[in-house]
Amino acid sequence: MNYFIYVLIAVVVIILLSAAIKVVREYERVGVFRLGRFVGLRGPGLVLIIPFIELVRKVDLRVITMDVPAQECITVDNVTVRVDAVVYFRVVNAADAILKVLDYIKATSLLAQTTLRNVVGQSTLDELLGQRDRLNEKIKTAVDEGTDPWGIKVSMVEVKDVQLPQTMQRAMAAQAEAERDRRAKVVHAEGEYQAAEKLAEAARVISSQPSALQLRYLQTLSSISTEKTTIIVFPLPMDLLAPVLEKSGKSEKGK
Repeated sequence: MNYFIYVLIAVVVIILLSAAIKVVREYERVGVFRLGRFVGLRGPGLVLIIPFIELVRKVDLRVITMDVPAQECITVDNVTVRVDAVVYFRVVNAADAILKVLDYIKATSLLAQTTLRNVVGQSTLDELLGQRDRLNEKIKTAVDEGTDPWGIKVSMVEVKDVQLPQTMQRAMAAQAEAERDRRAKVVHAEGEYQAAEKLAEAARVISSQPSALQLRYLQTLSSISTEKTTIIVFPLPMDLLAPVLEKSGKSEKGK
């Protein structure tokens, strides 16, 4: 009988010690409630509490990465898009995170969703696609202001993906293709213009030096002669034949 009492006492002591001793990690804090009244934060390390009189609630102080579900949004220029994001935040005031909000993770998630819809709804499609950094900063500032009373610090918000309707994707692809064609035509036209300028300059040089044209013809004939062809048709300028024709005319008159 005495042995049974000793065993019972030992079991009760073990239960009380396990309930009274809490180990708090370096990245955690515990809020202690004594008979329902908040008496402060404890940790890290070994924390002793009064069993059945004090209750504790742990809070993680590490950065939390939270995905914001895709939201249906309408931009200022009436384009329907689906936008999702990721939010990085952490608890900087554990007491406020325990006392001022029921579930700070869920509350931050819902606030990020509504803020994402509001900010996208105040932006145009071009801003959403081309000014992502400014959009991220605007969302971060708004969410951080909303979570500040809860002891939450939002360090970063990143918009991950923007999904456009199929019709809008086809229209943007056609616009991009048209823009590429326009640039190609402009480059081609600039090349033609520069080539025409060079040809006009060459024509002015040749017109001032008639012998240059004859040399050019001879150079062309030399390059053609290297080809493996049996017949070469080569246009001969009349000014090259003029001296020959004059001599032949004089010889006929002499006869």
